[in-house]
Parts: sequence; structure tokens; C-alpha cells
Amino acid sequence: MKKLCCALFALLPTLAFAFPIEVEKQYNGAEIVYDTTDISSNMAAINVQNVGGTAAECKAVFVNGPETPKVRKTLIESGKSAYVTANFTRAVIKLRIKLTCNPK
Repeated sequence: MKKLCCALFALLPTLAFAFPIEVEKQYNGAEIVYDTTDISSNMAAINVQNVGGTAAECKAVFVNGPETPKVRKTLIESGKSAYVTANFTRAVIKLRIKLTCNPK
């Protein structure tokens, strides 16, 4: 029984692949709400929701250490939301997202 418990505790770190996500935001007058999600050890997403009265153009730059930053752009209509994802070749340890939105 002790061996089974030790084996279970040894596997726990491999099952948890969550990593911290920092978001640097610049709304420029757009009314935006966001939520981040880590999908796997090398993939992340940000859900951007426009709660304002006009459409917003948003750009998300995903930065994962030495890899080339992934740039994603989207147009979000008023009252709608959009998922923006990025997939990396290396496992993510800490992810930084620069979110810039402008009202249209």
C-alpha cells in the first residue's frame, strides 16, 4: 500500500502542466475583458470579450522565452468574444501575453 501511495505521489507533478501567464494589456479606449487558459504544456489561449458599444481590433503577442513571439490579430464585434491561441515547439514555463486593443 505504501508503494502504491508513493507511486501516485510521484506521478502528480507529471499530471499537472499548468504554467503562469502574465498579461500586459493596453486597451486604448476599448472596453475589453479577458481570461487566459493553458491548454497543454506547449499551448495557451486567451479569451477576449468586447463589452463595449463598438467593435474592437485586438492584437495578442505570445512570448515564450527564446522562441519567436507568436502574433495573433482579431476583430471582435460588440458583445462578442474570440479565443486566440498559440502553439509552441517547446514546453512553456512562463508565458507573457501583450494584449493591445483599439476601438474601430
